[in-house]
This record gives sequence, C-alpha cells and structure tokens, in this order.
Amino acid sequence: MTTSVTWRPPSEFAAQCRELYGLECPPRWGTPRRPEYPTLGGRAARVMEALGYPPMPWQRYVLDVALEIDPATGLFAHREVGLSVPRQQGKTQQILGVMVHRVMAWSRQNVVYAAQTRGMARTRWEDEFLVTLDESKLTGKYRVRKTNGNEAVLWRATRSKLGITSNTEKAGHGPPLDLGVIDEAFAHEDDRLEQAFSPAMLTRPMAQLWWASAGGTEKSVWLNKKRAAGRALIEELWQTRVHPAAAYFEWFAPEEMPRDDPATWRACMPALGHTVSEAIVRAELEKLDPAEFDRAYLNRTRKATPPEDPNVPKDRWPRLVDTASQPGQDLALAVDVAPLRDWASIGVASLRTDGRIHVELVDRRTGTDWIVPALERLVKLWDPVAVALDAKGPVGSLLDDLAARDIRPPDDPEQPKRGDLAVPRVGEVVAACGQFADAMRQGELAHLDQVPLTAAVNGARTRPLGDAWAWHRRSAQVDISPLVAVTLARWALLTRLAVLQDDYDVADSFG
Repeated sequence: MTTSVTWRPPSEFAAQCRELYGLECPPRWGTPRRPEYPTLGGRAARVMEALGYPPMPWQRYVLDVALEIDPATGLFAHREVGLSVPRQQGKTQQILGVMVHRVMAWSRQNVVYAAQTRGMARTRWEDEFLVTLDESKLTGKYRVRKTNGNEAVLWRATRSKLGITSNTEKAGHGPPLDLGVIDEAFAHEDDRLEQAFSPAMLTRPMAQLWWASAGGTEKSVWLNKKRAAGRALIEELWQTRVHPAAAYFEWFAPEEMPRDDPATWRACMPALGHTVSEAIVRAELEKLDPAEFDRAYLNRTRKATPPEDPNVPKDRWPRLVDTASQPGQDLALAVDVAPLRDWASIGVASLRTDGRIHVELVDRRTGTDWIVPALERLVKLWDPVAVALDAKGPVGSLLDDLAARDIRPPDDPEQPKRGDLAVPRVGEVVAACGQFADAMRQGELAHLDQVPLTAAVNGARTRPLGDAWAWHRRSAQVDISPLVAVTLARWALLTRLAVLQDDYDVADSFG
C-alpha cells in the first residue's frame, strides 16, 4: 500500500536540469529551459563570478530561463520572475547578480530593490550589496550615493543606477522602471509594491519584475497568492506545453516528507552539497522551533498553532507504532475528502490476531477524480466487508459516481453484502470519532507511522456535537482526511463484520 504525494513535474524536467546544468535538486515547480531560445543567463553568470559568487547549478538554471530572449521579438520572454527557495541557498547573491548585470548591460537603466521595509532594504543594500561590490573585481566601475532617501549605485559606463525603495503605495513612482526586485516577499501582506512597480514598467519593453522569498505565514497574503498562481502556471504549462509570460521556480518539501530526513533536505535545498552541509542543516533543526525550521528550510507556510485539543490524545499515537503490522483477512475501506477538495484519502482498518486493529492510509492524492476508479479496483482486489464514507461531508458528492460502479448502500440494511457502502448517520460519526480516540488511549490500534496520517492526528481539531464531538475538517491545521478515513474504516469494520459473521453462523447452522 502506497501513499501519493504532492504534484511533481514529468521526469523529463529533472532529466533536462541534470543534463544542462548538473542540477540534481530541480524545483518542484519550475519553468523548463527552451534551448531554442537565446539567453542572457551566461552573461549574468559571468557577473556573479566577478562578484565572487560563481553560480551554483540551480542559480545558472534560473538565470538561463529567466533571461531567455524571445527570438520573434528580441525581448525578454518573461516579464515576471518568481523565485521561492529556502533560506541560505544563495538567493541574495542571485538577486544581486541579476541587478548588477542589468546596470552593466544597458544604458540609463533604473533598477529598484525593495525588502520588508525601507530600513531593511537600506541595510541589505549597504551591508551586503555594497560590501560585495567593493570586494569584487568590479570595484571602481561605479560610484555610490548614500544620501538618505536618494541612495543609489551609479554605474559609470552606462549611467544606470541601482537604488532602493520603501514598501508603500508610492514606491516606484517617478522615472520609468526597468527592473524591480521585491525581496523577502513573505513580509508583504498586500500587493502595494507590485501595483506601484507595474505602471512604471509599461513603457519599458525589456522591463522585468522579480520577486523572491522563502516560505511565509498565513499573513503573507501576497506571497501565498503568488506561489499559488506560480504553481498553477507550471502545472498548466506541462499540460498544454504553452509557456506563460511569467517564469516561476519553487523548491518545496510537502508535509508528507519528514523534516528530519536528509532525503527531504536534498529534495528542496539546491545549495546542499555546495555552500550548505547536512551538518549545518542538522544543527538548525536542533536549534529552531519545528514550525520555523519548516518555514525557513523546507519552504513551507507557517500556520498559527492553536491550543491543544483535549479530545485528541495525540501523545498516545507514537506508542501505537508497529512498522511490521499487516492487515488481516477481513478489512474495511473508507474514503474522505478535504473541505477544499484539494486532497482525498482512502484508509483501511483490519482486525489483527492479537485483537488490535490495524489502521493504514492506503492512498492519498490531490483532487477527487481518482477516488471512484481507485475504490473500484480495491473492492475487486480485497473484497472488503464494507466501504465507508460520511455522506454529509465533501465526499458525499461522489455517491452517484460510486453507485454507477456498483458501490452503493445495501438493498436490505439488515443483510449487507461485502463491498456495500456503509454510510454512518450523524450520531454514528460522533460515536466513531469518540471510539477511535478511546482506542488510541487504550492501546487498541496499530499503525505504520505514515507521515500524512501522523500529521493528521497531530493537527486534528474537534467540534462539539451535543454532549459529544467529532473531527472538524475546517479548523484543522492540516488535511485530516487520512484520520477521518481510518476512523470510519474502523467503525465500518466493527459494525459490518459482526453482522456478516452473524449471518454466516446462522446459515452454517442449517447446513
């Protein structure tokens, strides 16, 4: 039994990154290189070398794609470039290389850099950008203006300038803008900078807007919107093979990947093995709060942590791990769908010979279109005692599709057959949730410590129903469809198995 994970691009993308750049850690969402398009990426890479930061494979890949030239127009193929990468991967050096390349390559260019605040932009400009320039091979090719409110690096040969701006509606107002960079996008709670920069770029045919950031929080409204849009663009690109006007690159470790596994780090930290070591990451893991480590180094969105829910005995869950546990001959299936219908899970429960109930996540994928055919295959393969679902939850919309595959409630509720649907009433859902929590406390369950299921238990919340309670999908911090699925699978196993065994015993007595 396997569990599917977050969307991944076709294997040809990883093969291209490896072949062209030696990049063994491609982004989960990334614009592929079009080799037939010329690029200024090589020139920008030489600027990075002159600055003392030879580009790593991931940086060279991003430069080549972001600075592609459309052969039909002679202009940049992408007017917007989004970069979402964990901390300490070389983002700052990449951004500086892009900005310095711009002021070196064309005359009278206006380049503006923005960070969380104007003060932060000034600090990075003075303490990092100027220091790097002054210690590089490019020193002497520019002059610096440090007057407050008018800071700029002025390139002597091209008369182009690199300045900073504030995070306000007036940012970017003034001369036309050729390159606008919004750094640390996680700190921006609205689109004021983008709205300020965009009009200033309208008359500049080679203008680009770059934004960059590690993961943010739920308050990072603008960043979260841009990441969602970028992911959608890349997924559509691979479906249609049509490149949008925006380039997007995101390195990310989904929730199902354990934070303490070096394989997780290697999948989302493109600088690992170049400028960052596993020992350094391990030290950060031991030092930081888990949620902050996830945000900074796995590029996950940090969510507010609610108070502990006393109904969820999650401290007992680790004691129930049995990695050798296997389902028995009789088992029940259940399916559940997240409120936004972005995830769905199929769970199984089975009675072991020692009396404990084995619970396992059979499958978990994005969307819902895969559920009905998957259940049909599993029913034929395993002949379960029942298939359970909460008809009043999001999965209830699939009842007709399941019936079309001959997965429906029993014709006679008193005489169900194997594979029939088990649809609990509200009171039975409440009972199933309470009984599952009791089974956790009493050590009556066994599980394999699957990451999505464990994450669902740890993030579960409950809602009151009369004097009792049930799992609350909408207030949970994570997708709890894995937990709901195994909860209902356990309920279906215990209720239907008893009926089927009674029917078998009665029929056998007349044999």
